[in-house]
Amino acid sequence: MASIQARRNKDGVLISYSIRVYKGRDPETGKQLKPYATTWRPPQGWGEKRAEREARRQAVLFEKQCRDGFCPEEKQTFAAYAEYFLRLKERTGTKHLTLLHYRQCLDRILPKLGHKKLADIRPQHLNQLYEELAAPGLRKDSERAVARPELEQILKEKGVSGRILDEEGKELRWDAIKSGKRIRVSTAERAARALGLPVDSLFVITRDMRPLGSRTVANFHTILSAIFSEAEREMLLPYNPARRATPPKKMNGTPNYYQMGDVGKILCALETEPIKWRTMVQLLLVSGCRRGEVLGLKWGKIDWENQQIYIDSTLLYARDKGIYEGSPKTRDSVRYIKLPEQTMALLREYRAWQEEQKRVLGEEWEESEFVFTAEGGGPMHPSHLGNWLNRFSERRGLPHLNPHAFRHTMTSLLFFSGVDSVSISRRLGHSSVSTTTNIYSHVMEQAESKIRDCVADVLLSIREEEE
Repeated sequence: MASIQARRNKDGVLISYSIRVYKGRDPETGKQLKPYATTWRPPQGWGEKRAEREARRQAVLFEKQCRDGFCPEEKQTFAAYAEYFLRLKERTGTKHLTLLHYRQCLDRILPKLGHKKLADIRPQHLNQLYEELAAPGLRKDSERAVARPELEQILKEKGVSGRILDEEGKELRWDAIKSGKRIRVSTAERAARALGLPVDSLFVITRDMRPLGSRTVANFHTILSAIFSEAEREMLLPYNPARRATPPKKMNGTPNYYQMGDVGKILCALETEPIKWRTMVQLLLVSGCRRGEVLGLKWGKIDWENQQIYIDSTLLYARDKGIYEGSPKTRDSVRYIKLPEQTMALLREYRAWQEEQKRVLGEEWEESEFVFTAEGGGPMHPSHLGNWLNRFSERRGLPHLNPHAFRHTMTSLLFFSGVDSVSISRRLGHSSVSTTTNIYSHVMEQAESKIRDCVADVLLSIREEEE
């Protein structure tokens, strides 16, 4: 049975109850084990009799938890357990970028919950956190700079145009800087130093005061739920408080894809671009691969005879690791993808060009197995693809291009062509068909409407012919 001991201050006023539950003796030494212990504090204004009754009730509940195996370590904080959780996930094979995402989210969570004892966190604490996270002005790196009209005149007077390297050897593209678009404050500061002028005289600094999106806040809830679920499995908590909290509803956005007219313009514009980029963009479009899957493709994984590629690796970047090779997103992302004849022919042409580059550069070429490499060989930085697409779209007056939109575009074209969800899901490498249908539900509705209209046209035309 649990023992209860009242604790009083120096004035004799009751402040708390110490509750202990006998744990037994060490089977080897016979010494008594340190008992389970907790502290219960009566709310302000309670009388001693009422407090004593509630303390006895709390003792019964605590003893039951101990006997059932729920023995929270009273002194363990949420911050300490969260760090243990991350080490556990790393040891069990969680992807590096996922762990970095967890840490970035915990950077916001720990200032609010880190100091609290793990066992003391309740659903209302999480609801308060979600409310605070949804407040305006909490976006990180929210400051942006916009060039003042005077900048263009200053550049003309100094005879500065095109691109230059700053004192750190980083490139400054003046056309982009003076375009009136929002740029990073760090870029504006570099530009001001290069001109030898105060940044405030060249740029207007603004701050994005929009609150965090519901999807972002919902991601915090997902991570908290995973941490508390682990504590519940380890019998440190009797229940997961995140399951009883009320996070904001996660609003799914509509996938961004290009219309057929835009696809035609993109392909036409690519005809005069270097073969490396022409091949890479066409492969993104026809395969539906993720960016890292295309950059992680190796020559040995191309099946020339059967006109297909084998996706079993991905090329990634992390600040603490640099460029590195990893496994695809899910187990089902390891897959074969059939390619059109035109794309296979383009890959052959590109391979011949790359072999010529190796011959020209000689020992300066960094040998690697990857299909798409940096200028001097070796693995290609994943961000270079997005940067090139930005410049390409600006030069050609095309809509904003990003690698993942090509994946959405291929998927939408397949749905509009009447291809079934199972086949599309396999091509995309999704872990289940439901993942595909959840992401592309809006596209499927549009495709169904087009199919309906097509069926109606066919049936009506048959009827008209019979008449």
